Amino acid sequence: MTSQALQRAESLIATIPDFPEPGILFRDISPLLANADALRASVDALIEPFAGQFDVVAGIEARGFLLAGAVAIAAGVGMAPIRKAGKLPRPAASVDYALEYGRASIEMSDDLTPGTRVLLVDDILATGGTLRAGQQLLAELDLKLAGTAVLMELVELDGQAACGPVHSVFQV
Repeated sequence: MTSQALQRAESLIATIPDFPEPGILFRDISPLLANADALRASVDALIEPFAGQFDVVAGIEARGFLLAGAVAIAAGVGMAPIRKAGKLPRPAASVDYALEYGRASIEMSDDLTPGTRVLLVDDILATGGTLRAGQQLLAELDLKLAGTAVLMELVELDGQAACGPVHSVFQV
């Protein structure tokens, strides 16, 4: 992975104002996902600090699923989904949390053996509420957090204070 490849990947992330609500700057990673070289560079960068230290990747709905699936395949491990409340047929744990523009709940099934080392992946670290909830789910299910990684961190929102340390590929 080269810094040039990561610079190209970062340049593909679009900023959409006032989505999903007025005042929010949405970071659209779809152009990055559509570019094979950018996606590969980003996945490699997500894995790098944790290589060999995790058995499964957990991805948070919805864009975290896309990244977690790619990370899992690249690392040769499985993937566990963390879903919005009511989407899993057998939820074993649930956590409520605050978003920068509301409240939500996420759930996870107990498909993993207690003690499994899990790399938690999502697309964006904003205020840290979603990632902190994901970390709490892992703890409730007696899973070992191997690390937390995101594609992009919105530094001004200081999400690291809520759920750090978090490895971020890009910081804005």
